[in-house]
Parts: sequence; C-alpha cells; structure tokens
Amino acid sequence: MNTEGSKPKLVFVGNGMAGTRTLEELLTLTSEKYDISVIGEEHIGNYNRIMLSPVLAGEKTIENIILNDDDWYRLNNITFYKGEQAVAINRVKRLVTTSSGKHIPYDRLVLATGSTPFRIPVPGCDLENVLTFRDIKDVNRMLELSRHKQHTAVIGGGLLGLEAANGLRKQGMDVTVVHAYDSILNRQLDKTASRLLQHSLEEKGIRFLMNAATESIAGNDRNEVTRLDFKDGRHLDVDMVVMATGVTPNIQLAKSCGLQTDRGILVNDVMQTFDPAIYAVGECVQHRGQLFGLVAPGYDQARVCANHLAEMGIARYIQKALATQLKITGIHAFSAGQFDNVADSEEITFFDGQLGHYKKLVLVGNHLVGAVLYGDTQDGGWFFELIQQQTDISPIRDQLIFGKDFCQWPEQASNHLPEAA
Repeated sequence: MNTEGSKPKLVFVGNGMAGTRTLEELLTLTSEKYDISVIGEEHIGNYNRIMLSPVLAGEKTIENIILNDDDWYRLNNITFYKGEQAVAINRVKRLVTTSSGKHIPYDRLVLATGSTPFRIPVPGCDLENVLTFRDIKDVNRMLELSRHKQHTAVIGGGLLGLEAANGLRKQGMDVTVVHAYDSILNRQLDKTASRLLQHSLEEKGIRFLMNAATESIAGNDRNEVTRLDFKDGRHLDVDMVVMATGVTPNIQLAKSCGLQTDRGILVNDVMQTFDPAIYAVGECVQHRGQLFGLVAPGYDQARVCANHLAEMGIARYIQKALATQLKITGIHAFSAGQFDNVADSEEITFFDGQLGHYKKLVLVGNHLVGAVLYGDTQDGGWFFELIQQQTDISPIRDQLIFGKDFCQWPEQASNHLPEAA
C-alpha cells in the first residue's frame, strides 16, 4: 500500500489491552517507522479492563482506569477511528472496511479483536436485564439497574462472577452467586481455599447456590427477567441476571477473510497468522493449541509482536505458567502454576483457622510447580518467580512454606535467587 517515500501503513483492529500494549511496545522500539491507525468499537480511549470490578464496586471511576486518552493518540500521530467496527478485510487489496463505509489501507495489520462473553444457551437468555460483564457499557448498565432493582443472580462462580457479585452487593443489591460446581473459583483454587473464600464472601452478604445448573430464565410481559429455574427443580426469584460464564474468542472477522482459525485465530511463535502481513494478539488468538483469557500472556504476546513489527526479529512467544489474583477489597486469594492432581507431586501445607490463612505449595522433585494462597498472599509474587524460573528449592525446602523473609539460602546459591515480583 505504501508508495515510494511514504511510511508503510500499520492498522490495529481493536483498542483493548493486548492491542494497545503492542502499539506502546512498538512506539518504544521505533516511533517513526509506520503510519499508524487504530480501529476501536468503543467510544472511548484505551482503558484497564481488569479494573472494571472496582468501578462496579464504586471504588474507582471510569476516568481512573483510562490508560490512553484521545490526547495520547494525537500526540503519537495515530489516527484513531473511535466507535468504528471493522466488518471486512480484503487481503488482496489490503484494505479494512468499517461499519460506516471507510476503507483503510494497510501494509501490516494487527488483529486484537478480543473475545465476546458467553451466554449459556437456555430459554430466556436474551431477556431484558440479563447482562454480561465485559466492558464499560456493561458496568454502566449494571449501575443503572442497581438503583431500582433489588434481587440479582450472578451465574458463574469464577473470578469475574465473584467480582461482579461483590460490586453489586456494594451497590446495595441482594446478590446470589449461582454456580454449576460444588466449589467457587474451582479452576483457580483448591477446595480448602475455595471454602475459606466462600465463607468470607458470605460474611459480606453474598449468598451462594451451588451445584445449580440453569435450565431456563423466566420473564414477564415487559420482557424482563423474573426467575431462574434449575434442572434439579429449584428456582430463584430475581429481577436481574449477570452471566459470567466465560468468553469466546472473537474470530468472525478473521474467518470472513479466509485466515486459518480453530477455536481462536491461529498464530505462530511470532504472532503471525497464516497471512504474513497479518498478526494477532490477545484473547482472540490460539497458539500451540492454547487460548488465553488473562492479561499477562497478552502482554507477552504484545512484546513479541512489536519486536517483529519493528523488524528486530529476535523474539518469539513462549507460554509460561500463569498466576491469578482476586480483586475484592479485603479478600486476598492467589494461585499460580499447577496445584491440583499433579502427577508425582508432593504438597506442603499451612493452615491457621483463626486467622483464615492457608497456603499450599506443590513440588515435583526439587522444584515448585504450583501454589495456592488464601488470606496471606504477600509471597505470591516470589513463589510465582520460583515456579517460572524452575529454581532448585532443595536448600530451603523446610522453610519454603513460611515465605521469602524466612528462607535462608546457602551462600553458594545466593547468585541464583529470584527477586519477588
């Protein structure tokens, strides 16, 4: 697309955290290489999506979580198509078409289309007041409804569901978390930590309905939700439902232009798609069979993608162990690596019932492979570093459960210690 003497055109489809981090990394490496455009569906600059929970809880405002406002795009000479949706890609002519009919040429294209919230496909899932928790628009709608609705059900006992439940409870609503399993955060915590967390949330006034599979959602003549019915015959009267049941990679645009997709947009180790002119990062991608729902791998992918867009060509994306942390004020839960049903593993545990502190470390040989912390999570970053760096912990095995400050490393090992994150 670029004519002689002009800069090559780089277009980003998506203005979320992974795409914008790619752009930030690229500007750090080379700020003058490309004529850059960004197409973003929302009518706002880039914001910290993982901080939507504190906004819902009234602890932060939308303004507090803006990462890059309109001035940032202008100062960096980026053309920002705000409130535009990319609807087609012509890979032969290298053009992106938007919903308003704009045709934006590219030499390099980065797809950062993210994911869409999954709605469980039951009768009534499209009623009014059945919401998802994904973006600022969702938060504003929940805050609006919380002013004149009273009883809400949050379907899903994962990270997002619990944060939504906490936020709505803090807005004065009567909240019940509906979960299909027997323990909350069942992918992030073991059963002991899950039980402690549920007790803490119950003390905050949140109710739980466990082992509850939603069969249908009933509504009134105004198309508003009135009741959840479950497969075991139970029911729950509500006037608002939030579905926090996972996300699905947004791959429709990529599929429509013939890029290779499976569950996500298929990318190689440098975040390139089947078409070498098109890259993809974040929740929309599938790399070596894996999908990604956390911000950390998206940021790692951004660094690699920016490196190749800058034509440095020295980076490749390698999947790492992941850590998760709950964002509810006054409640501390952390997990990292593999911590459940790990073959040939041993466990070191610590439990103080009075303080509500629980730690479980999972070892394979002389290496830490997983950690679950509840109540006291201050060593989470350090344990995560030990997991990622595959540090030999045999010199401090008997002290490890007590954390970094209590571990005395032998002198000869001191040059190989990980720093706390």
